[in-house]
Amino acid sequence: MATFQTLPGFREFYPDALARRNHIFRVWRHAAQSFGFQEYDAPVLEPLELYKTKSGDEIEQQLFSFTDKGGREVALRPEMTPTVCRLVGEKANTLKRPIKWFSIAEFYRYERMQKGRGRCFFQFNADIFGEPGPEAETELIAMLVQCLAAFGLTEQDFYVRLSDRNLWFYYLEALGLDEARIRAVLSAVDKYEKIGDDAFKPYGEQFGPLDDALKAKVLAFLQIKSLAALEQTLAGVGGDKLTARLADWRKLLGNLQAMGLSRFIEVDLGVVRGLAYYTGFVFEAFDRKGELRALAGGGRYDNLVGKLGYGELPAVGFAIGDMTFALLLEQRGLMPAFVQSPDVYSVIGGEKERLAAFADIHALRAAGYRVEYPLKDLAFGKQFKAAAESGAKVALIYGGDELAKGVVKLRDLRQRAEHEVPRDQVLTAVRDLLSAPA
Repeated sequence: MATFQTLPGFREFYPDALARRNHIFRVWRHAAQSFGFQEYDAPVLEPLELYKTKSGDEIEQQLFSFTDKGGREVALRPEMTPTVCRLVGEKANTLKRPIKWFSIAEFYRYERMQKGRGRCFFQFNADIFGEPGPEAETELIAMLVQCLAAFGLTEQDFYVRLSDRNLWFYYLEALGLDEARIRAVLSAVDKYEKIGDDAFKPYGEQFGPLDDALKAKVLAFLQIKSLAALEQTLAGVGGDKLTARLADWRKLLGNLQAMGLSRFIEVDLGVVRGLAYYTGFVFEAFDRKGELRALAGGGRYDNLVGKLGYGELPAVGFAIGDMTFALLLEQRGLMPAFVQSPDVYSVIGGEKERLAAFADIHALRAAGYRVEYPLKDLAFGKQFKAAAESGAKVALIYGGDELAKGVVKLRDLRQRAEHEVPRDQVLTAVRDLLSAPA
């Protein structure tokens, strides 16, 4: 008889794998809450048109999309940004600003699988709405660093590359390019790190070869790696837009320096993020060894809420994917080994003793302790072996003699010591023993 297998690109989480996933989510959630972000959730199924409006018709090739039984064109969500824009747009007039929201959710994309990328994955998403200045980027980049550093990762393990689509626009505009040519150049810049000069071929096919002098300036700008180099390059260009934008750069980098985060941040104009909806600062986190895909990415997208049919609202956000990030933790030896052991194991004589033990077992569980017991009658020897193998710290022994005396024998499995306690003091005795130093 044929057996069933998981669909390609999808994952199952056995208990040990789920414990590791929950650990990552727990740390991310704590980081977000420490920054004052509120958690939200949303439907996994959305109208297909929501994603087409954001990204164009070509996005459908990457989606799990279909017509539902009501005749609606729908898709499993491939990302959270359009959804959160819809949620915020609907309630914008009643929400206190800045709006600081986060989510941890599963997403689906029908695309080629590779290391660190599947067809279903989880992401931590964080967004700030209603703040137009670099203060929003300060908060989000700081939280991104915290979401990674909280696991024990340091500046030796990861860094955040910071760039600016607005700055690119203003610079290329000052060099005489119109909007269509600017977008074509930015598309080339986005691919240049991977494919070199071939990245400029689409520009040439659309507008003719890029002037050599202009191309040299583009490549030089792409190589900028510091604020000082940026200021020096733009000193001879001038213009109010570039002057104001440099002031935003100084504020953002100054804020991050004041937080003690400069060691994690690198100016890198080679990052423009290919998604056209970004409108300002963009940033990506990478592992220092360069062995993995981007750990996280985000940026400002001030026009998207309005594009979806709501009032204009400035926005910045980022996302961290769980698959690549988990690989990094494994590589660095920072993924804990999770031992899911009971606190207490109850060793029980016969049926009469079992009924007596149930009251204590339930009281201990209600108090928050993890308690296990044999579901079937077993010899005492087998039960003690099971207690030791379970990893429990305490064994409670319910035998006929103990029951007759109104006591329970409490054995410290760490110290191999035991004593009797009255039945009505079991909870207190267990609490005292487990709270004492091992």
